[in-house]
Amino acid sequence: MKIAVDDLSGPEIAAFLSAHVQQMQSISPPESKHALDLDALRRPGVTFWSVRDGDTVLGCGAIKRLDAGHAELKSMRTSPARKRNGIGSFLLGHILTEATRMGFTRLSLETGTAEFFLPARKLYEKFGFTSCEPFADYLPDPHSTFMTKTL
Repeated sequence: MKIAVDDLSGPEIAAFLSAHVQQMQSISPPESKHALDLDALRRPGVTFWSVRDGDTVLGCGAIKRLDAGHAELKSMRTSPARKRNGIGSFLLGHILTEATRMGFTRLSLETGTAEFFLPARKLYEKFGFTSCEPFADYLPDPHSTFMTKTL
């Protein structure tokens, strides 16, 4: 497995992210879906990584700069066929290291409250994320859990 910054130009990552957005739309109400599409992930201030085994995309994740010291974790996804194989931990560890290297002192995230998101919430807790109030432009939402970690 290899993690690398991805320029989001390949058809494999486009298909992987399209499946991610479609899945989030099927689980979360429209007003509670915060997954970024391909164009939003290409904006300045966003760094996107993919995890690959050869040409096969196994996972992805990104950070979005909120201010000089604070970034948001976005688009964490593991291939459904490879869930619970350590890919999420491998990627999250890498992103935390890179966020620190980039000078961020805090990393926050929004994820769902539905049962589907329980493995993600447990992963974030394992890495030291704790519950927090909504941040950036988020508002309180019964379908959202907000978490943060000091780096």
